[in-house]
Amino acid sequence: MSFSATGKVSMPVRDDRLDRELLRLIASGDARSLEHLYLEYHRRLLQFLSRLSSRREALEEAINDTFWIVWQKASEFRGGSRVSTWIMGIAWRCAMKALRRNNDSSAEAFANSMPVEPAVAESLVVDERGEWLERGMATLPMEQRATLELAYFVGHSCEEIAIIMACPVNTVKARMFQARIKLRNLLPKLGGVTDSRHSSGGHP
Repeated sequence: MSFSATGKVSMPVRDDRLDRELLRLIASGDARSLEHLYLEYHRRLLQFLSRLSSRREALEEAINDTFWIVWQKASEFRGGSRVSTWIMGIAWRCAMKALRRNNDSSAEAFANSMPVEPAVAESLVVDERGEWLERGMATLPMEQRATLELAYFVGHSCEEIAIIMACPVNTVKARMFQARIKLRNLLPKLGGVTDSRHSSGGHP
């Protein structure tokens, strides 16, 4: 399956040098730099998290918790990854905690929830194939769906996703492979395409 054919859109890659400078200032107690970083990342984080759950209040709580941790831990960032990867990993963990606090801890609840509002996903295509992909993604287990979202819509590498989700790179690759197989089998059904061998009375 080719995601480019269904409207794959990645978020712009941020300038890591700018983010590192903001973190340096935040570590020195500069609240304005924290506000700047928050404004730069809020839409990016909400776009990702809202595709995993429709609980807007819980997601905003997770984002606020994320930047509280950034404020507290900025001095501990050691540069082993991009700042965006570090922040996304914090957001992922905060979202898990926030949703558990709101009684939305099951993978099924995550996988079957839809985006909170169309504007959040405005960068996605709106043609039929994009809609099929949207519906197909909603059926995936939480980890598989999040992996594809991070790779194809946020623009992280497998190595960065492994850092964000705190799992081995091979696990990330396995989740991507499994998700692609499921979508490849499911999307024709969502589009109303039937197997010609069955529709023509069993003849190939």
